[in-house]
Amino acid sequence: MLIIDCHAHIYSPDEHRYPPKDQPLRVPGGNASIDDLRRTSTTHGVTAVRAVQTVSFYGYDNRYVCDATKTHPNWVSGVCTLDPDDPHSPGLMDQYVREFGIRTLRSIPGDNRRTFDHPEVRRLWRTCAELGATIDLFLMNPKWVAGAEKLLKEFPDVIVGFDHCMDLKPGPEYEKTLNEVLRLSKYRNVYAKVDFISTGTEIGFPGDDLHEAALKIIGTYGPERCVWGSNFPNRLWTPKMTYAEHLRIFTHELPLAEEARAQILGETARRLWFPQL
Repeated sequence: MLIIDCHAHIYSPDEHRYPPKDQPLRVPGGNASIDDLRRTSTTHGVTAVRAVQTVSFYGYDNRYVCDATKTHPNWVSGVCTLDPDDPHSPGLMDQYVREFGIRTLRSIPGDNRRTFDHPEVRRLWRTCAELGATIDLFLMNPKWVAGAEKLLKEFPDVIVGFDHCMDLKPGPEYEKTLNEVLRLSKYRNVYAKVDFISTGTEIGFPGDDLHEAALKIIGTYGPERCVWGSNFPNRLWTPKMTYAEHLRIFTHELPLAEEARAQILGETARRLWFPQL
């Protein structure tokens, strides 16, 4: 079965060549480079990965994810993150796509992270549409939904990955958040990253407290619009669950038909980001 990791962060051990921002969020123990990701992913049968810019470590300096993407085009699809409030960002997006093979923008709200309904965010989405790039939507706050919907209506032909399904987790906001995630399935260009079990579970493996949410999302979007991601490096982003455990949830623990597993674990991502596989 083809397995593609659709959400992994990478950190270079060379902090002279790729300097971190002030007060970066560090990975406990390190060992989170593109080479470390390659070893971890291949050990678990993963063929390709989407490397996502690590804003909490590098800010908007995308040099490491760009270089990793250009160096490993056969198995890496790069996801950059740009500041929508910086007027240079659309030009940088164009450069990253053309020179480094970046395929995706991770879109965050503009106006100091207040709203997606912002002219500079639109400029970036329009740039992606013109370049044939896709978007990962960092929609993590219910207050941002209305603005995000305006863009989804305006750009119906741009492929949009839904980061972490609004960071679903057990708690007082669970039902409200899940209902919003399900409602957004009406935008047919939106693809759900069902990777929130490892980030949101309160109990660890096998994450039973979020299985129902995952199954509802898969049932509503359809497995052909859902993808799996590891959230590597797991020591930092999923301390209650390892890479292997999160993958096993989707290979064994969730009661899915084999065709559905194949779509979520690899076939959907292949169609969207790895047509060469």
